[in-house]
Amino acid sequence: MRSELWISVATCTLICVALGIDYPYDYKTADGKMMDTKYPGTACERLANVVAKVKNLTVDDLNDHKWSTIRSKLLAVGGLKEGMSTSHSFNDWNHCDLTTMLGSVQSNSNSDGKVAGISRKNKLGSHIKEASLSELGEGGSWSTCILGCNQNPPQDVAHVQFQSRVAFKLVWCPPNYNIFVLLDDEGKILNKGSIMAGDTGVPSLQQRQLNFRAVEGGQYEAAAKEAGKTQN
Repeated sequence: MRSELWISVATCTLICVALGIDYPYDYKTADGKMMDTKYPGTACERLANVVAKVKNLTVDDLNDHKWSTIRSKLLAVGGLKEGMSTSHSFNDWNHCDLTTMLGSVQSNSNSDGKVAGISRKNKLGSHIKEASLSELGEGGSWSTCILGCNQNPPQDVAHVQFQSRVAFKLVWCPPNYNIFVLLDDEGKILNKGSIMAGDTGVPSLQQRQLNFRAVEGGQYEAAAKEAGKTQN
């Protein structure tokens, strides 16, 4: 049994190395492809590429620019085109999860109502296909609702409707809400940035406050509160 387990882990590692993928969560392989063991709807290679791009964003990329400029960078590293269908992304309190999902789950809906507070239709498949940049890997990307992410385990659109992990989550930090953190699926900081003083294009203070309230009590709260201590 131990020998079989070792072979399985070794094979997974070799596949990861061969594909140049640094996947940060537990996974198995099926037909030579990676599959997240907890959230099988995750597009693993795509998630790994998004995470790498987020980490590579510089201080200059994420600070002292208009929000529209920063948001454009977040869409690009997340594998999303900028357009009407993504105009809501990161522009309100709720649509702040960048999720990468396999094509097989993109047509999933919330018909069973398992994601509380979300439309029972919530059919996003065509939008995901149209807006996703193919060069980041198999599957697609979307900015899903964070509502429900403060539960354990998270009961939001990404984890429940699509059975996929979050590549990064944008959370605005108290007490002043003038900086934000980009967190991984487990609540660890990948990067952070700040808004430019006087920028009227940034989400309103109320939206930023609601964003943080939506993560309170869950695994994404602590990092945002800690980062907020550095605010002026």
